Amino acid sequence: METLSIKLDEEFADEINKLMHKHHYTTKTEFIREAIRDKVKELEKEEALKRARKFYGAAKIKTTDKELHKAGEKAFEELEKELQ
Repeated sequence: METLSIKLDEEFADEINKLMHKHHYTTKTEFIREAIRDKVKELEKEEALKRARKFYGAAKIKTTDKELHKAGEKAFEELEKELQ
């Protein structure tokens, strides 16, 4: 495991302390790790949505509503797997 050292403004550190106690975190490390994990998941989700938007409407062929619905379900399933 890699060790990181960070410096925080005193007011921000106090805010973190208040939040971690309010939400029953036992250590700052636990609180910060979870915050970083949440941010990584959020960024991965944004990237997946960008890729999905890129392909939205890019097809040159006409599709039926049924085909479009089926493709949407498949895309959603793949996105869901990726974000788990």
